[in-house]
Amino acid sequence: MPTPVRLDLRKELRHLYAPSASQVEVVEVPAFNFLMLDGKIEPEMAPDTSPAYRNAIGALYSMSYTLKFMSKLSKAEPIDYKVMALEGLWWTDSGEFSVHRKDELRWTMMMLQPSHISDEMVKEALERAKAKDENPALELVRFEEFEEGLCMQIMHIGPYAEEARTVEKMMAFAKENGYELRGKHHEIYLGDPRRSKPDRLKTILRYPIKKR
Repeated sequence: MPTPVRLDLRKELRHLYAPSASQVEVVEVPAFNFLMLDGKIEPEMAPDTSPAYRNAIGALYSMSYTLKFMSKLSKAEPIDYKVMALEGLWWTDSGEFSVHRKDELRWTMMMLQPSHISDEMVKEALERAKAKDENPALELVRFEEFEEGLCMQIMHIGPYAEEARTVEKMMAFAKENGYELRGKHHEIYLGDPRRSKPDRLKTILRYPIKKR
């Protein structure tokens, strides 16, 4: 078997996945292919206790790692890569995002996939994942292109519950520079809350913007 080609998307996309923690940056986010899954936090629950949310994350990781190993072990053109970070789009029924309104939170959880991953590979990965895991969320995963275009972003370091202070900084930046929001609150989770101390968690916060 040929030696796998190594692909480092985190390095190639450093300008999108390693922003400054001290200042808001404006970036152009092109179209990427994602595994995606939609849902809503159940009443009186938080994301970490929501069965639907936890199943969604499990399904995305299961599919993403299955695709990684399928790609690495391909007889035709083996390509090895690191699985990308979990990402989430968040909003409420009113169209706004607030960490304090957990019972209204809607989400789209997603994980970026390398450009060589095809529809056929995703279909095969789904069958393999279902054979190993009875997670009902697997049937809800979709594979599609997502493009955000012009965005502002910053690295939030600290607990998720303290994101409001970073969001306020972003809103001030937008106002001062003549931008307005045109999309959903976007979080990219670079830290693992099970392993990192809350004050060291790293989360990229991103908003699609446009000039007023």
